[in-house]
Amino acid sequence: MSSTLSFTVFKGSEDGAPKKSTVLKSDQTVEDQVLVRVTASGLCGTDLHYKHIDMVLGHEGIGIVEAVGPDVKKLQKGDRVGWGYETDACGLCKYCLRGEETFCSQRALYGERNLDQGSFASHAIWREAFLHPIPEAISDEDAAPLQCGGATVFTALQNLGSNETIGIMGVGGLGHLAIQFAAKMGQRVVVLSGSERKRDQAMKLGAHQFISSEKGFQELGDWKLTRLLVTTSVQPAWDSILPLMAPKSTIFPLSVSSDNLNIPYMPLILQGINIQGSMVATRAVHRDMLEFAALHNIRPIIEKFSMSEDGIKKAMDKLEAGKVNYRAVLIV
Repeated sequence: MSSTLSFTVFKGSEDGAPKKSTVLKSDQTVEDQVLVRVTASGLCGTDLHYKHIDMVLGHEGIGIVEAVGPDVKKLQKGDRVGWGYETDACGLCKYCLRGEETFCSQRALYGERNLDQGSFASHAIWREAFLHPIPEAISDEDAAPLQCGGATVFTALQNLGSNETIGIMGVGGLGHLAIQFAAKMGQRVVVLSGSERKRDQAMKLGAHQFISSEKGFQELGDWKLTRLLVTTSVQPAWDSILPLMAPKSTIFPLSVSSDNLNIPYMPLILQGINIQGSMVATRAVHRDMLEFAALHNIRPIIEKFSMSEDGIKKAMDKLEAGKVNYRAVLIV
């Protein structure tokens, strides 16, 4: 194995356009490290937050194992793997020991650590423990958006009761996956949207009911929402949403925003409504998500772009304009 590895990577820049660059890694495939040749990467809305920063972009990576360190226990050359928003943790704190490594104080999250690596690249090197085997039933291009988008909504759907009514606000990159997961989990799925435009698509994906603000959100009677996943890029009109929530229900704001969450105070108290922050998936939940998606044929709706400066720029511009057909995927 060469002591120096050269990667092609695509970084953010001052003008926001992706820039091709080269990263040299010396003696990195050691201990439990794995060298992965990237074959596909999803483009996530979070990537737009870093497009002006001199760092390697991308965190929905899929690739093939090319080499492993001496302490790697399971992965072998030729295996297909993926990774998401978190790529390391200490393994020793109480959160790691409880399987909640996403809250580890030493966690390595996209945009915070390992800024010289990402999924907009030819290769990457990660610890074996944070690489996830990809089921044979899922293609590289379909697996890529699941590494963050799929894992994010699946996390918010953990520990469901036997007969819940799940609200999905927004039929976009996250929402269209949330509809599929919730429906396949056997729950009643109600989609809330800003218009009637995506009604047919939402119903085909598995929704049982579709209501839009275009016609005025209507109360659901006995079918009030026990859980609401907010996947829209802007906050909803909470005054029209809170009457739809059941007592003791939970709202999961999943979109990333630097703005404050502004929500009426009294309905939360009178109905005991919870606002639940939701981090990225733990490794256990991430792997459950991949197995569930493979078993139930849950797939993202994607648009494909080339893994190049031009291809990445086109994808990012289209995503920022809100014109991507659900999820953009970069193909090597």
